[in-house]
Amino acid sequence: MKRRVVLLTEIIAPYRIPVFNELAKHREIDLEVIFLAETDPSLRQWQIYKNEISFRYQVLRSWRKRFGLQNILLNAGLSAALEAAKPDAIVCGGYNYLASWQSLYWARQKSVRFLVWVESNARDRRSGDPAKEFLKRKFLCNSGGVIVPGKSSFEYVRGYSVPQKNIFIAPNAVDIELFACRAEEARRNQFAVREKLGLPQRYFLYVGRLVPEKGVFDLVEAYGTLSQDLRKKIGLLMVGDGAARDALVGMVPAGVGVHDFVQRDELGAFYALADALVFPTHSDPWGLVVNEAMACGLPIIASEAAGCVADLLEDGWNGRVVASKATHELALAMTTLATDDALRHAMGKRSRERIAGFSPQACAEGIVTAVLCAGECKHA
Repeated sequence: MKRRVVLLTEIIAPYRIPVFNELAKHREIDLEVIFLAETDPSLRQWQIYKNEISFRYQVLRSWRKRFGLQNILLNAGLSAALEAAKPDAIVCGGYNYLASWQSLYWARQKSVRFLVWVESNARDRRSGDPAKEFLKRKFLCNSGGVIVPGKSSFEYVRGYSVPQKNIFIAPNAVDIELFACRAEEARRNQFAVREKLGLPQRYFLYVGRLVPEKGVFDLVEAYGTLSQDLRKKIGLLMVGDGAARDALVGMVPAGVGVHDFVQRDELGAFYALADALVFPTHSDPWGLVVNEAMACGLPIIASEAAGCVADLLEDGWNGRVVASKATHELALAMTTLATDDALRHAMGKRSRERIAGFSPQACAEGIVTAVLCAGECKHA
């Protein structure tokens, strides 16, 4: 008999749809996804690909307000939705919202297995507040199991006294096939694509929010220290939007371009024709743009603060790992990749090999394993 599983998560994120589709197809799972909101317009510009959804879902009524870094999201109808679904297990994406705690309380009252899906790591800038840490520990230790995307999150959760047997890895994933196909198509038509998108002949690429904590100012500074001859040969393209956009546009040196936010289906072309992705973040739970770039066959330069680094990158093998905020290391890594074609191509090939294990199917299998084994877990 299939296990009825409710997966509670914040928004309809495009990178989660392939994972949930795979989960819904699993022979042992009867899935329903409950979204707390369709999207977060104050932070995300993602297109909502509802036509790709092949799982059962509903979106709760919601009210959202931001106060600085605090994101308040309130929902109506959660208890009724859970009662109607009659789940054997709940997988809750995080512990940040009132709905997360409501679902935990509901599960304990009904003796329903409860798992929490956590992406945080020790370098996450959102950590550290004593009150939040107390609540986080309470939430984790009252869950029957914890699902994490990789090594950094695994070690982070262990630090909250969660038993190792109660932690399950579901590797973070994007639609590898989609990005690989988009990249291959762009390379076949690279002259037309470069002209259409205004892309330089060679460039380093940054994709993400244009905010200081992503290391965007470090990246511009590091690029500016490259030799003049090198900067004539290879540019820097920054794709995205955010609070630092105007400041970046006002300070960028020659060779640096700032492009508007690009939707998923168009990103493959930007990745395909780049020399490398540079991800100099100061704090990031994971960094799915790294998955996307690797699926497109790019070498990666990333700071050690990115949660994905422990799983996806090997320094000197498929990219370079640098210290956060170390612009000298960043510039050195960029110089190395820009001036060694053979190394860059070998690293790109290795990226494609490594990312194959981080597919939507692998993520779904990890979640299924957690759901099936969580019944053996005891509440801490």
